[in-house]
Parts: sequence; structure tokens; C-alpha cells
Amino acid sequence: MTVYDAAKPVLFRVPPETAHRTVHELLAAVQDTRLEELVADHYTVVDSRLRVEAFGQTFRNPVGVAAGFDKNAEVPNALAALGFGHVEVGGVTAEPQAGNPRPRLFRLPEDDALVNRMGFNNDGADVIGERLADTDARVPVGVNLGKSKSTPNDEAEADYLYTFERVRAGGDYFVVNVSSPNTPGLRELQNRDRLESILGTLQDAGAAPLLVKLSPDLPIPALEEVCDIVSELGLDGVVATNTTTDRPDSLHGTAADEEGGLSGAPIEGEATDMVRFVAERTDVPVVGVGGVADAEGAYRKIRNGASVVQLYTGLVFEGPGVARDINRGLLELLDRDGFDSVTEAVGADL
Repeated sequence: MTVYDAAKPVLFRVPPETAHRTVHELLAAVQDTRLEELVADHYTVVDSRLRVEAFGQTFRNPVGVAAGFDKNAEVPNALAALGFGHVEVGGVTAEPQAGNPRPRLFRLPEDDALVNRMGFNNDGADVIGERLADTDARVPVGVNLGKSKSTPNDEAEADYLYTFERVRAGGDYFVVNVSSPNTPGLRELQNRDRLESILGTLQDAGAAPLLVKLSPDLPIPALEEVCDIVSELGLDGVVATNTTTDRPDSLHGTAADEEGGLSGAPIEGEATDMVRFVAERTDVPVVGVGGVADAEGAYRKIRNGASVVQLYTGLVFEGPGVARDINRGLLELLDRDGFDSVTEAVGADL
């Protein structure tokens, strides 16, 4: 039994957002101290076979932290010490936002899943931009760009641009988030004209590498159209996927009916299918997100076209050793299948 196994029942007795804040405070206390080095020695898997090159970045391993965990870019180096190969912070909005009323984060322990309706709560682009600029990050840091709730959709371009300009100095790549289900009207920006306009505005401002994060709830024709846009505009990558508003019949958790986005094990298969869909229709690296919690799940996404993967819910349920365990498991899977590196395995099942 690990320390987290012992602590998990206690953490799960308190509201999820309270537990999340407690974990954040512990990570902040470790960051930039001698203890961080000791944590890194324990959790980091160092092996050149895990190294990945994607959208101009070098990832020491393919396992990253998804947007939403470190919203305010407070603990990227502490997360790197836990063995993650990159961290995506945010979503960051132009204006500081309190987010939706609490409670807004719910556990479904029977399903290894979460439901959230956080609503892009964050410190705002000015504060987060300064924090990022002052951080000497030990792994690539992506910035997830969201739209302020108070900004009308017809002014979205200026809103995203403001955020990008404030965070550009501290970000290694940038992800346009038009797919969160928790900001009213945000998903309407996934239509061709609006998405092209937002992405084009950011490209004109020098946003690179620039990626777009997709919703798993888009119908097939809309997904095909977004893939066309990715190719036509020459974007650098795609993040697949965000949370879903769908509720599979298999859910058992009492919070399944809560409004918000579902993440975790129940969307693993759908998210992997989305990775494959995008990889088959574009020539850009895909970031696979959704239900990653073990080496086998990460490997499925990699073999279906993901260059790197991300997780959030898996960290909640599996604990601080999840990146280490996935990376160790990936090395075993690579050996089993005769691959010399993760890069060789990307898209093997396409």
C-alpha cells in the first residue's frame, strides 16, 4: 500500500475541490525546495526511449498533466517532479473569474470519473502571465486559452488575443479551448467561420505552436470540418478531447446526473476513437486526453496516433505515482512489441 492509498479515504471524505486545494498547497510547499529534488528522484523515469519530439517541443516522456489541474500555473515544477513530461496550465481567460457556484466538482468513485462545471475559474491573464514569465519550468508548459464568460462571442477574437499576449512569454505551446461545456455559448465557437477567425487572429499575432482542443460531443461532419481547418491553417497540433456532456448508461456514481463535463474511465474508449479519427485526417501531432490512468490506456492512445497523452482524473484516483507507473509500463509494452521508442509506436494501429 502506498502513502496515497492510505491518504485517499481521508481526501475522499472532504469535498473534491477542498481536497484539490489541499493537494495544490502540498505541491506548492514542495516546489523549488530540496524536497522537490527528492520527489523527482523517486517519481521520475529517465529513459531515452520515452523521449518525444512534437510541435517543436522535446518531451522527456509522453505523459502530461491536462489543463484544469494547475489552472493558475502555480505548481508546474512540482508536477514535473512527480514525473510528468509536460504540464498544460489554465484555462486562462483575459479577465479573472470566480467560476461557477460551488459545488462544481463531483467524484464518481464507482466509475473512476469526475464531473466538473468549474467555469474557467482562474486568476486572469495578467497575473498568470507574470507568474509564467517568472517560472523557470523544467518541462514544456502549455497554456490553455479560454474565453472570458463576460465577453460576447462576436468579440471572442480580441479576448483570446489579449490572453495570448499576456501569457506568450511563459508558454511553450498554446491551446485554443472552444470546447469546454461549462462556459455558456463557448462551443458555438467551434463552427468554421468563428474558429477560423479566432485561430487566424492568434496566428497573425505570432501564436506558435498553436493547437486546438476538440469536444468529444461534436458530430462527425463538424469534426471533419475542424480537421480541414487544422490542415488549411497549418496548425501545429490537436488536443483530443475535452470532457463530455454525455452520460453513458454504465455510470453508477450518484453524481452522474450533475450538470457539467464528465471525465475519466467512462470516456476512455470514446477519447481514443477521437484520437484515431483526428490522426487519420491530419498530419499534425495529436495530444490524447480522456480516461488515461495506466500504461495500457496511454499505449492505446499512442498506437492510435497520439504523440503525447495527458491526464487529470487519473491523477485524482491513482495518486502521485501515476506518471511514474505509466512510464514504467510503457517501457515494458515497447519491449513486448519490439519498438525502440515511443515515437516508433505512435500510430502503429492506424
